[in-house]
Amino acid sequence: MDVLPGVTVAVLLAAGLDWTLREPPAKYHPVTLFGRLVDAVDGEYRRPKFAGTAVAVGLPLAAAAAVYAAIWATTLLSGIVTAVFAGLVLWSTSSLRLLVDAAEQAIEGSEADPEATREALLALVGRDTADLSPELLRSAAVESAAENFSDGFLAPILAFALFALVSLPAAAAAATYVKCVNTLDSMLGYPGAFGWASARLDDFVMFVPARLSAVVLGLAAGDPDAPGRARRYASVPESPNAGWPMGSVAAAHNLRLEKPGTYVLNEVANFPTVAEGHDAIRTVTRAGIAIYVVVALFGVILWL
Repeated sequence: MDVLPGVTVAVLLAAGLDWTLREPPAKYHPVTLFGRLVDAVDGEYRRPKFAGTAVAVGLPLAAAAAVYAAIWATTLLSGIVTAVFAGLVLWSTSSLRLLVDAAEQAIEGSEADPEATREALLALVGRDTADLSPELLRSAAVESAAENFSDGFLAPILAFALFALVSLPAAAAAATYVKCVNTLDSMLGYPGAFGWASARLDDFVMFVPARLSAVVLGLAAGDPDAPGRARRYASVPESPNAGWPMGSVAAAHNLRLEKPGTYVLNEVANFPTVAEGHDAIRTVTRAGIAIYVVVALFGVILWL
């Protein structure tokens, strides 16, 4: 099988597994295994910035190299085997269905059972949810869905598609690298010398996906001008990237999105109602499906 049709097989397999099984079992999830490795190196160092830089540079490259070697070994068998294993890697490094399901449940429960929603939302957002009102719970769910669409879904798939021009092993390795960089930022990218390199590397790697995600989300919402209007919100959050996808959704759906004490996007609008929150998450879902289709067609078109 030629490498480019193999890309189509890999993407369709990843999409099918994501939509039916959502995630690999947590105990054996590659991200969980990588997280254990990160935990093992997280500690006190005499030169924390140097150590943190070594971890940020070395661990994602090591993981990507291991995946490359494993997928390359399958090329000795047949193209379909390589495509299937590359699809499994893509499935484990990108996530859409679990993201939108969690956001939908948070929005639905924000009025009916806000206490349970505050607890459940901790798996989706990196903020204190204890005092969040129903409106702020819905805002947090929409913000997280938009941001995670960019760095947890679009970024690894974009890397996969670009490096598929080289080979399927390279594509799988690229998706792995991006996922590991983002995982390192989530685990170590806190203020301080040790986490500095992880945070900065994630900012660099997610620069293009964040801005592209704003365009994709605007189109999925039926508002192609939304990314342009979102430019005014892009620099509001501390992250140089998160404001783009969140701002695009805020602009396209005319929603106020707020992280108390940190930022407010589209301050002249109202917080999302339950119905508006669901509508925003449907935009994320449509955007994700569109990305799957575009990348799958990318392989077919180049093959013809």
